[in-house]
Amino acid sequence: MSWAQRVVQRTLKRVIDVVVSAVGLVIFAPLLTVVAALVRKQLGSPVLFRQQRPGLRGRPFYLYKFRTMTDARGPDGQLLSDAERLPTFGRLLRATSLDELPSLLNVLKGDMSLVGPRPLLLDYLPLYSPRQARRHEVRPGITGWAQVNGRNAISWAQKFEYDVWYVDHQNLALDFRILLLTLKKVVHREGISAQGEVTMPKFTGDGPENK
Repeated sequence: MSWAQRVVQRTLKRVIDVVVSAVGLVIFAPLLTVVAALVRKQLGSPVLFRQQRPGLRGRPFYLYKFRTMTDARGPDGQLLSDAERLPTFGRLLRATSLDELPSLLNVLKGDMSLVGPRPLLLDYLPLYSPRQARRHEVRPGITGWAQVNGRNAISWAQKFEYDVWYVDHQNLALDFRILLLTLKKVVHREGISAQGEVTMPKFTGDGPENK
């Protein structure tokens, strides 16, 4: 693909992101309102989960999602484990990906794209190998190639390989394919968590556990 073709692809991708996210926020406004009310009732405030994540070229931005965990603490005042703070309602939000709907705001703002590597924690940045760090050469996405090829049920190493593959092969046809596959994954609720985890274990670098 020539330089001019890449520019056209990036421009069209951004136009699609803006149009789809704007239309989606309007269409899903009633659903967003209902889910927000249920989150407030079931989990309390704040309704939105807001956390800094690395975006394009590693620049931080605030990611928005619906809250899925409680603030339950042990006798020592420390937060309980993720598994203990994730109630049935929170699991349902994650299983149906309804918790991701507020991220359409991030897409509209330009922090994210509909399709791209998932934005992970800022703490992971210094742990990436040079190859893994290439995942930040594009905007992070609500869904991505790794999500439709195992999501949280694959290892970190596999996930990063899928991310880098996407960076090298991204195009609008691939994005459309990923969006269709994402719908299938959501319907069948596949790859929601790693074995023995509520989502994924923490990434700690290139140790054996991440192979």
